[in-house]
Amino acid sequence: MKLRYALKRIFWLIPTFFGVTILAYFISALAPGTPLDFLIDPNSTITASEYEALRHQYGMDQPVVIQYFSWLSQLLQGNWGISFRTSEPVLGMILSRLGPTLLITVTSVVIAVIISIPLGIFAAIKPYSWIDYMATGLSFLTAAIPHFFTGLVFIYIFAVQFRLLPTGGMYTSAGDKGVLTLIQHMILPTLVLVFQEIGGLIQQMRGSMLEVMEEDYIRTARAKGLLEYQVIIHHAIGNALIPLVTTIGMMIPFIIGGAVVTEQIFGWPGLGTLMIQSINARDYPCIMGITVFVTFVVLIGNLVTDIIYGFLDPRISYK
Repeated sequence: MKLRYALKRIFWLIPTFFGVTILAYFISALAPGTPLDFLIDPNSTITASEYEALRHQYGMDQPVVIQYFSWLSQLLQGNWGISFRTSEPVLGMILSRLGPTLLITVTSVVIAVIISIPLGIFAAIKPYSWIDYMATGLSFLTAAIPHFFTGLVFIYIFAVQFRLLPTGGMYTSAGDKGVLTLIQHMILPTLVLVFQEIGGLIQQMRGSMLEVMEEDYIRTARAKGLLEYQVIIHHAIGNALIPLVTTIGMMIPFIIGGAVVTEQIFGWPGLGTLMIQSINARDYPCIMGITVFVTFVVLIGNLVTDIIYGFLDPRISYK
C-alpha cells in the first residue's frame, strides 16, 4: 500500500514540476526590462540592427511560449543553459553556490532543533511555569522581529561595537581560507537563521507534547506505576517528535534555496544571493536553473518526508 502511495505521489510530481517551471518562466518574462538592458553598455552607440541581431542571438525575438519550450527541450537534454550575466554554465554556477548555502542552513537547522526540542519539552511538562513563559516569549520574539533587522542588530553589536566577528563574506579579503576564518564568518548568519527558525519549532514541540501527554497510553503507563521521567522519555517524547518530521520537511525549500535576506545582508555567496543577482540582471537561464533545482529537491524531499512519516506513525493509512 505504501509503495502504491509512493508511486502515485511520484506521478503527481510530474505535472507539479512543469507547472512550477511554467509559472516561473512567464513571471520572469513579465518583469520590466530584458537581459540586453544589462548586457549593453549605456554609453555604447549600438544601432537598431545590431540590437535586433543580439535579440535574435539570445532568442528574445520569439514569443514567450516558444522561448519556454525551447528552454524546456534543452533542459530535458541535460543542458541547463549559459548565464547571460557571466557566460558560465548555469549548472556549474548553482553547484558552486550550493555548498555555502548548505553550510549555514543545515548548521542553523541542526542548532535550532537541538535548542527547540528541550525547550518545547520542558515547557509542556511544566505549563505556565517560568520555563514555559520563557520559551513562549522567545518564540513570539523570534516570530515578530524581521530577519533583516536581527541581522543588522547582530552586526552592530558583535562586529561594530565589540569587533568580535566579521561583518560579512565567507573569507577575509586577504584570501585566508582557513577553517577558523570560515567559522568566524559563518557565526553571525547562522545565529540569525537560528533566531529565525527556533520560534516555530518550540511551539510545534510544545503543542505536540501537550497533545501526547493527554493520550490514553500515557495514562496507562502512569497507572502501571512507571515514574514520570520514564513515561516522558520512553512513551511521550518519541511520539511527540513525529509531527516535527513534517515541520523539518517544510524547511527543505529554505535549506536548499538559501536564506535570501540573510545571505544578502552578510554577503554570503550562496544560492539566495545568486538568485537576487540573476533577477536584477534578468538572467533568465540562471533564474530558471535555480528554480528547477530547488523545485526538484523540494518535491523529492516532501515525498521522502511523507513516506518517513508513515513509517514513524503506523496509524496513518495510505490510499
